[in-house]
Amino acid sequence: MNAMKATKAAKTTATATSARRPLIAIPARFSATTSALRYAAEVNASALIEAVWRAGGEPATVHPYAPDGTCDPAEVAARLARFDGVLLPGGGDLAPRRYGAGTAHEAVYDVDDEQDAFDLETARQALALRLPLLAVCRGLQVVNTALGGTLHQDMGGPGREHRHVTHPVSLTPGSAVAGIVGGDKAEASCYHHQHVDRLADGLTVTARAMDGTIEAVESAAPAGWFVAVQWHPEDTASSDPAQQGFFDALVREAGPRPSPRRGARL
Repeated sequence: MNAMKATKAAKTTATATSARRPLIAIPARFSATTSALRYAAEVNASALIEAVWRAGGEPATVHPYAPDGTCDPAEVAARLARFDGVLLPGGGDLAPRRYGAGTAHEAVYDVDDEQDAFDLETARQALALRLPLLAVCRGLQVVNTALGGTLHQDMGGPGREHRHVTHPVSLTPGSAVAGIVGGDKAEASCYHHQHVDRLADGLTVTARAMDGTIEAVESAAPAGWFVAVQWHPEDTASSDPAQQGFFDALVREAGPRPSPRRGARL
């Protein structure tokens, strides 16, 4: 009987080990204050964390280390190599100089050099390592900028910007986003006043809003799993399976791999 129990326990342990949650790196956002802490904090949105957890992933907030607005690419690559996937979340605006703009529009807000440098290098290295990558809102803009694209700094204020709105977006048939949602339309919960201006080489548009705004991009050629949306799927993921599907897809792609991810580039 003891031998049978030992065998059963061993099988249970093996099952638990094989079911290890894929580790998903999520760069933190700097916060000047939080209600539960006495000092400045590094945070991520609860809805985002919970969506990754529901999908079966282990969300891990990563410290955005980039002193003086610079970071070592090799160090970022080494840090990311221990993860199974990456999620680039929303946040404040990128510094316009990061995409070659000479001046900043008055509506640009919450710029942080350290945050920018780390997010941009994270995007480059995640793509180079072919780590599954989901980018949300600012995250989409980060990837586009990291690959040489530019941003339109402001959409023109109330009535034109996509802040506090949920609106339909049209998806490209056969795209990853269409496959995730299960159709050619989606209801997108948005909070952004900027959008892609010049699309970076290597990317293709796979969703647009009715006003023509680019709402999703993917890799133009097979180079690992990468999806970026300009909206916030986490806002409605708890009640909308189509939006939860983005996190399910990330975690699924971050599962066991047949070969190591080394040296691949977009």
